[in-house]
Amino acid sequence: MAEALIIDAVRTPRGEGKRGKGALSETHPQELLAHCLNALKERVGFDAAEVEDVVVGCVSEVGEQGACIARLAVLAAGWPFEPTGVTLNRFCGSGQQAVNFAAMGVMAGQQHLTIGGGVESMSRCPMGSDGGGLDGGNPHLAQMHPMIPQGISADLIATLEGFSRQDCDQFAYESQMKAKAAAAEGRFKRSLTPVRGDDGRVLLDHDEHPRPQTTLEGLAKLEPSFAIAGRTPIVGDVSFDEMALRRYKQAREINHVHTAGNSSGIVDGAAAVLIASPDYARAHGLKPRARIRATATAGAEPVIMLTAPVPATLRCLKKAGMTVGDLDLFEINEAFASVPLKVMRDCGIDRERVNVNGGAIALGHPLGATGTMLLGTLLDELERRDLTAGLVTMCIGGGMGVATIIERV
Repeated sequence: MAEALIIDAVRTPRGEGKRGKGALSETHPQELLAHCLNALKERVGFDAAEVEDVVVGCVSEVGEQGACIARLAVLAAGWPFEPTGVTLNRFCGSGQQAVNFAAMGVMAGQQHLTIGGGVESMSRCPMGSDGGGLDGGNPHLAQMHPMIPQGISADLIATLEGFSRQDCDQFAYESQMKAKAAAAEGRFKRSLTPVRGDDGRVLLDHDEHPRPQTTLEGLAKLEPSFAIAGRTPIVGDVSFDEMALRRYKQAREINHVHTAGNSSGIVDGAAAVLIASPDYARAHGLKPRARIRATATAGAEPVIMLTAPVPATLRCLKKAGMTVGDLDLFEINEAFASVPLKVMRDCGIDRERVNVNGGAIALGHPLGATGTMLLGTLLDELERRDLTAGLVTMCIGGGMGVATIIERV
């Protein structure tokens, strides 16, 4: 099997995902992605006509993000007609899966130069705007697996694992402080490319969502985000909490611990990773930064939904012939605080090696783009610390997880 080499990675800043308030909310999502494509081209100097495919993750594929945003962003970037584009949806894991698929084409020897990326304008195409709901409106599926909101699934995990509100708030506080330090020290500068308007004016050159003034006392004052939704009757006289407890009777009652302060933020953004075969890189003088060592997905029970990063991580490690101890750094997406807390506990990962520059609680989670962003963040930090290998993993709706191991070259 051929190697897939990461030549470079770029991302936009994350802008607040509120229409009319975030700095990127007036920018069409095609333009956000096109900006990343051109930033890659300018930094590396490759011939865009030789890119064989642009694989892009996007969750809300509707309206401005519909009609195959991957191909349309290629055209919006002013690139030649030759590069094709394809858009995929693996919920929150879409951007990471896009890079994995782009790498697979190279590993299989079928392609030599690809791009994996992701985009999500949550201000212009809000969560749920595709109309799919929790289960696609299929009553049969709803009876088999009652799909409860992810926040309630996160609260269920916390209940079963014994993670308290204080545990989740402490993790969130640490995420904010790590992001504060990373921004102050310029750790995001290598991958981050400022977004400009049509007039050349810089619209945003830094992540907008972090709250560096966060305190534990402030976090403790926030109301649980999913308690009312969890306890309100939805189907007849049955609430989401009751649906979950029918499958997880041992919980008895769900302890609602997640708030706006210890859950991921709603933001806009895009990212892209350039991948090449060793032969192409040598022939065109491209200097690789890393190789993709292994990728994996895994499924888990769909009501609790967010536990699959554990089996995905273990499967990815097995494919790579590695152990947790062989990896230097981990990026575990902070969809909700209980998710990384469980992954660290179950996989035996040292906390000081996880999300060392903060995560989605502080920085935000632009659904389809986050996985691509995390790969670039991980690579930058491996280089900054002169370390070798790391893993990215994400929880995904419907009970899925995705993982990727990268290794510097």
